[in-house]
Amino acid sequence: MTETDKKRISPSRALYRIITGRKKTMLTVLLLIIMLLLMGDIVTGPVPLSLKTVIRSLFMPGHAEGMSGFIIWRLRLPVALMAILAGGGLSAAGAEMQTILNNPLASPFTMGVSAAAGFGAALAIVLGVGILPWAGPFLVPANAFLFSLLTSALVLALNGRRELSSETMVLAGIAVLFLFQSGIAVLEFFAAEEQLQAIVFWLFGSLTKTTWPRLGITALVCGIVLPLFAKEAWKLTALRLGDAKAVSLGINVGHLRMRILVLISLLTGTIVAFTGTIGFIGLAGPHIARMFTGEDQRFFLPASFLCGSLLLSLASILSKIVIPGTIFPPGVITSFIGVPFLLVLLLKPGRRFR
Repeated sequence: MTETDKKRISPSRALYRIITGRKKTMLTVLLLIIMLLLMGDIVTGPVPLSLKTVIRSLFMPGHAEGMSGFIIWRLRLPVALMAILAGGGLSAAGAEMQTILNNPLASPFTMGVSAAAGFGAALAIVLGVGILPWAGPFLVPANAFLFSLLTSALVLALNGRRELSSETMVLAGIAVLFLFQSGIAVLEFFAAEEQLQAIVFWLFGSLTKTTWPRLGITALVCGIVLPLFAKEAWKLTALRLGDAKAVSLGINVGHLRMRILVLISLLTGTIVAFTGTIGFIGLAGPHIARMFTGEDQRFFLPASFLCGSLLLSLASILSKIVIPGTIFPPGVITSFIGVPFLLVLLLKPGRRFR
């Protein structure tokens, strides 16, 4: 390589390092904000706690006061951590869904996963019927999880038989969505008053039923799925150039889509089974992340996770201060945030997804 070539390349490398450095800085800033929101989520609630009490209880558990220690370790800390994992997981799943379907409105719920989980939960609440009848107290989340996986398997089976385009897969998901929503409406019609209240509360989405075992399962699934997403980072980035370009680079596009859809279904099904249907995180989080990182999956995936965590943590805090003394469903808060965002995304000129 001549000296002239080196001089031509050096400015490009310098620019690349600057851009990469900015993206890493943005990820660090997002992480710090989430840590602050984590503390804020633990502090806020019907029973006020001081920041000093929270810090002492977290870092010196042996010195935690009786009632304060119980509130922090048994009630608020699992909820705050679930907000981070659930929000991040839904956003990461939405990011990969938008990538493989090349659709800005795609999210895990576009395939009808949310409605399927809701139908499974409603079936268990109203009729006590489950795919795993021996699930006992976990009948509702088990039903929600399995129905979401079965729905994804149905869409994948259709794709395997007919090689559906990304647009057709989205339409198939929407058809499944309306099917299960109709089923939920029928169950609500026949439900008793207490059962109807339970269904509505579950469909709103809630973090209040989080326990350490549920948090552990969610963390385990995130710990398995997210590294597998990251392993496919190069292929997913290439897929953003179009199917033809990806195929020319030696990527089996069909198999890649199926593998990612299976992982998305596993991640989303687990989260929805424990939190209910928390909407718009999987839609808004990736778009916010894309503004900072672009389509490079090395940065886009972690940024999407962090943006989703930030949104749901913020919603969790707002849910406890909107009506003092009452915990508002965070799923309602995220819907209020997501609907205006969706309208802006649809109506703003020049914001096409390419």
